[in-house]
Amino acid sequence: MIRVLLADDQSLVRAGFKALLDAQPDIEVAGEVADGEAALRKVRELRPDVVLMDIRMPVLDGLAATRRITENQCLKDVKVVMLTTFELDEYVFEAIRSGASGFLVKDTEPEELLRAVRAVVDGDALLSPGVTRRLISEFAARSKEPATAASLGGLTEREREVMALVGIGLSNEEIARRLVVSPLTAKTHVSRTMVKLGARDRAQLVVLAYESGLVRPGWLG
Repeated sequence: MIRVLLADDQSLVRAGFKALLDAQPDIEVAGEVADGEAALRKVRELRPDVVLMDIRMPVLDGLAATRRITENQCLKDVKVVMLTTFELDEYVFEAIRSGASGFLVKDTEPEELLRAVRAVVDGDALLSPGVTRRLISEFAARSKEPATAASLGGLTEREREVMALVGIGLSNEEIARRLVVSPLTAKTHVSRTMVKLGARDRAQLVVLAYESGLVRPGWLG
């Protein structure tokens, strides 16, 4: 059973998400909160699998709350998905840098919300290819001079290759086609790379690909 915490200051949003999620046989809403401080308390208390976190909330905003959750090693298994009104919300970039596994617009289709919750539990980043590429472009525009790639020394050549393809926004299926391997093999390479680098999920792997210098701005084909 996937346990979800809803953190949003709009009661109607929480009610809608709760009704949808609780109707699923493999998902349950473990709790609801209306501000970031309450979200932190509930995460520590309930240890949910996924937090659906609004970016703009009173007392403590979702970005700060996410950072505190992802920096706490005791909460390393908790995945955070940011909720935003607009797909190009100015805080989305910083949310990913803060450790969020992805983001959703609040008016997303019900099927997409359910897919998202299940995806982040499986370790996938909740970013569509188009959104991933916009996020990467934003990261490239803001990034400083990358560090050397020495931090990737523990990776095999194939893992570096796969990481670079993740970094330019390709899905497992697209990576599989590019490398002429099965999607399962591509997913296995991605998973091993995340484990070796200590990446929480695919979104953080994208960031690391840029920070290490493995991928550079302008490589978006």
